[in-house]
Amino acid sequence: MRGRGRSVTAAEPLDLVGVQIPHNFRCPISLELMKDPVTVSTGQTYDRSSIESWVAMGNATCPVTRAPLADLTLIPNHTVRHLIQEWCVAHRSDGVERIPTPKQPADPAVVRLLLAQASAAEAAKETRIAALRRIRSLARESEKNRAVISTHETRSALMEIAFGEDLDLELAVEAMGALAMLQMTDSESKAIAGRSDWIVRLSGILNGNRSTEARISVAALIEGMRSPEARAIIGGAAGVMEGMVALVEETGNSRAVRVGIRGLFSLCLAKENRGMAVAAGAAAAIVRRLGEMSCGEKGDLERALATVELLCRGEGGREAVVGVEGAVSWLVRAIASKASDRAAEHAAGALVAVVGGSDELQREAVAAGVVAQLLVLVQSGCSERARRKAQTLLKILQPAWPLPESMANSDDFLQPF
Repeated sequence: MRGRGRSVTAAEPLDLVGVQIPHNFRCPISLELMKDPVTVSTGQTYDRSSIESWVAMGNATCPVTRAPLADLTLIPNHTVRHLIQEWCVAHRSDGVERIPTPKQPADPAVVRLLLAQASAAEAAKETRIAALRRIRSLARESEKNRAVISTHETRSALMEIAFGEDLDLELAVEAMGALAMLQMTDSESKAIAGRSDWIVRLSGILNGNRSTEARISVAALIEGMRSPEARAIIGGAAGVMEGMVALVEETGNSRAVRVGIRGLFSLCLAKENRGMAVAAGAAAAIVRRLGEMSCGEKGDLERALATVELLCRGEGGREAVVGVEGAVSWLVRAIASKASDRAAEHAAGALVAVVGGSDELQREAVAAGVVAQLLVLVQSGCSERARRKAQTLLKILQPAWPLPESMANSDDFLQPF
């Protein structure tokens, strides 16, 4: 926006509105007013986002001097930032807004100190717990913090506290909670899954008489395991599925429900785990939660519906879903909610399994308005997978809702799945 008295952001060419940005306040890369000035090893100052993008593209030299960046550490230039903020305030009458003070990423030195405190066996337990909670808090704040914290050294130390021989369950749970915030490697996931005593520890906390927060930490750790092999092994361990289902059924704790659903989705990606999930009551527990989930929880709704669809394809899954009163209506509402094409796709896929072969359930789905929702979905430019599932469901529902002849013969609506 331009002109006196109107708001001007730092991204705009302020020189064109009669306010010239001092040369030293401009980022040499973007030529815009710096919002978070940082200094690199060559002594040059850049806006953080610009120099991070420069380095992310594979550049290893200083853009101004062309000298090699021997150290990629970015040091906040507080002096320049204060000067820029003072300049913005001085030109407020010209419509220049003061840049906010940026939140700095976690300091690696602070992280190392916290890790040393958490790992010190001779330290008071309260001190160690406080250090672990601070690491977890920093990781929760931002992706940048997680990038700083999630080193091999940090993850190894947290695994040692969580699964080491010097066992203190309270410390172990706090370490698991911190570890769950970081991105474990496949080898680290396999290392946990490869130790039966470690799996017993996870299962014991998840399915035992522990606090909800402790169980959430363990469930989040399991959900974060990206190794298919690790998921298959841990999902098959006694008590794990039951513990996840118990979280989904937790009353008055939406976070427990979300983490439980995510954990079940992750474990049920392994086909061999689905029968155990059904036996533990996962399908019914998730379906009962569908009526409480909103479009604002798009990611969790997608995972919930995807898990229901997966379980409906296996032995006993369909029967478990059908046994929940209102299940068909909730699945139809998931399509109507327009939360996302993926949510609609999984809901349609689950309904294909649920109503197939049951005239009564087909009539129930039609009465709930599914046909109109499917027709809208098919014509909405949705994904090919969603389109195929919707078409299959429409074809199944023909006895309960006879389509006009012109539509029944149309490939647009009734292509086979």
